[in-house]
Formats: sequence, C-alpha cells, structure tokens
Amino acid sequence: MTPSISSDSGHLLLMVRDLLDNAVLWWGLAACGVAQLAKLAVEFVVHNRWRPEVLFETGGMPSSHSALMTGTAAGVGWYQGFQDPLFALAAAVGFVVLYDASGVRRAAGLTAARVNAIVHGREHSNDIGAALWEQPLKENIGHTRLEVLVGSLIGPLVALPGLALLGSPLHLAGLLSHTLTAAGG
Repeated sequence: MTPSISSDSGHLLLMVRDLLDNAVLWWGLAACGVAQLAKLAVEFVVHNRWRPEVLFETGGMPSSHSALMTGTAAGVGWYQGFQDPLFALAAAVGFVVLYDASGVRRAAGLTAARVNAIVHGREHSNDIGAALWEQPLKENIGHTRLEVLVGSLIGPLVALPGLALLGSPLHLAGLLSHTLTAAGG
C-alpha cells in the first residue's frame, strides 16, 4: 500500500518549499549569522581570548539584530522596490530594533551592572537573600551605537550580494543538483 499525500500535507510541503525559496529571509538570517561569527573574531582579536560562548550571547560587537534587520529590509527593497510600502514597513521596524538595541536594551544592561555592583558589595545575612542574588543579572544585553552601526552595515553587505548572485536555498539546491547531474552524466 502506497502512502498518499493528503491535501493538508501537500499544502504543508508547499509551505516548506516556499519557505526554502524565501531568499530575503535566508539572506537576512545569513547576515545575522555573519555578525554573530564576527563577535567570535572580535573576542579573539580585541580581547585575545577564544570564547565560543559569544556565538550564543546578546550584546557585543557587532549587533547581529541590526544585521538581521537591515539585511532583511534591504532584501525587501531589492525584491519589492525601494519605493514600495513594504520596504518602508521593513525599514521602520528595523529602525525601532536599532533604536531599542542602543537605547532601551543598553540602558537595561547598564542598570543590571549597577544592581550587580550593589549586590556584590552586600553581605547577605540570611539564606533567602543569598539565594535571590546567587546569579548576577545579565549585563551585556544592549549595544553601543558603534556596535549597532557596524551590524547595520553588515546586513546589506551580506544580503544584497547574496540575493543578486546566489538566490534562495531552494534555487541553490537546484543549481547544485543540476551541476552534479551534468558532471555525472
């Protein structure tokens, strides 16, 4: 008995295909990934230490959130046209994220640093107080303006050439399959 694909599962396969063919999404994510990898290089070059943990941390140089947003917004502009209202929406959301990264999230990190300094200087007279402050607050959650700027430049520098020259993962898989078929036959 051959399993059949229901109309629902066929729809799901079409959705997965469409997701893999969304070059703007994938190149925006690639820009984010490049920025995260750059944090590892910055950590090694500037601080002279190998800390792979930075790949999974927020904050730091460069801002991967900024790279994601500007790369995705640039991709929307590339496909839809930079005069399109959808690009305006993507850019506006990007500006909010950039502002938030260097404003609100940075302020929250600075506040956490002050709270940690206060707590570090206090003696805890009871076990409950000590347990509450066992883990310090996360301080590196925002970005300086320079970190946001560098991240926002990485976005389009990764996404636009990728979109123009390579396309989506589905398109790349098709090219690879065609190349391998031609080489083998």
